[in-house]
Amino acid sequence: MIITEPSHDAGLSALTEERIAWLALALTPQLGPRRILRTIQSCGAASRMLELGLTDLEALNLPIESTRFIADGHAIAAAHQQLELLAKTGGQFLTYADQLYPENLREIFDPPAVLWVRGEVQTLSLPSIAVVGTRHPTPYGAGMAEMLSRDLAQRGLVILSGMARGIDTAAHKGALAAKRPTVAVWGTGIDVIYPKENKSLSEQMVAGGGAIISEYPLGVYPAPQNFPRRNRILSGMSIGVLVVEAAEYSGTRVTARCALEQNRDVYAVPGNVTTKNAWGPNTLIKQGAKLTATWEDVWEELPTPIRLRLEGEHGLASKGQGAASLFTEEPLPASEASVMAVLRHDEALQLDEIMEKLESELTSAEVFTALFELELAGRVRQLPGKNYVKSF
Repeated sequence: MIITEPSHDAGLSALTEERIAWLALALTPQLGPRRILRTIQSCGAASRMLELGLTDLEALNLPIESTRFIADGHAIAAAHQQLELLAKTGGQFLTYADQLYPENLREIFDPPAVLWVRGEVQTLSLPSIAVVGTRHPTPYGAGMAEMLSRDLAQRGLVILSGMARGIDTAAHKGALAAKRPTVAVWGTGIDVIYPKENKSLSEQMVAGGGAIISEYPLGVYPAPQNFPRRNRILSGMSIGVLVVEAAEYSGTRVTARCALEQNRDVYAVPGNVTTKNAWGPNTLIKQGAKLTATWEDVWEELPTPIRLRLEGEHGLASKGQGAASLFTEEPLPASEASVMAVLRHDEALQLDEIMEKLESELTSAEVFTALFELELAGRVRQLPGKNYVKSF
């Protein structure tokens, strides 16, 4: 779809007027993304729509509530109010007609007419992969999400996710561990942090060159219907979607379906068939998703131009930092090796269980010491309740 913009000769004021008009239409009730884009194309410019009277607006087959909102001046007033709030929060907005609007997102069936952004806008145009999954992951799922996100981010892919609890949070943390930008797509306004415990994470993301984006105006609070809708943006911006743990009925299924409809690649990390969170990725693999255990499984499937570009910019292997592995470890002292032998990546063991399994080999003091050293080395993680798992 081609959208007519004011010419550069019209000056900054005309360009600003046009962008504000886009914002006004995005804030108009009952106007969805497709109707906004179609109507602007018909009128030639967003600003021209705001100049129309009630009769002319009705001739465009717009809903009555929308025509009155525009004709009575409420739309432009709402836009100026949003601009004032944006100035206070340090945010900005992108319209579909803006050059920096994510190109991949333009390709989907119903791209947002406006995106609200906090952070680095240029990051939205970089090659990215969406990492999604359950809000209640196993230690294995959280570890895999963080490991794969870190390894892919180290090689230049921007990690996209929704900053929800669980897999989303692990994915963002993995990218930050690689000191690379990561982008969150919210189902709230960019000034409404959800969940609240991720406030620090969101600030780290923005400070690290990433961004928070949303198609919802400032002040919009979480509503159940917002999150499935935002999932089309996650898949639409990316070149592929990586699923790590998801139950049979979950929002992750929506994202995977959107990815398939948008002709995006779908990757899935296989899970333990005895756990409910393995249903989603294992089913996707049966249906043709690419089984993913390491970053190479994603890398070899990337479109050739993108892969060559990233290899040229970042190198296939990080300098001095190989990809994490589930199978190779440095030699350990005997007591630590014994503890590692009973621990797992995908299931936590309580301290008493560890001692019971090792009572014929180690004293309780030796187990305590070994766990302490393994935690310091980053090989073991302690979970609440003195439960332990292997780190990735």
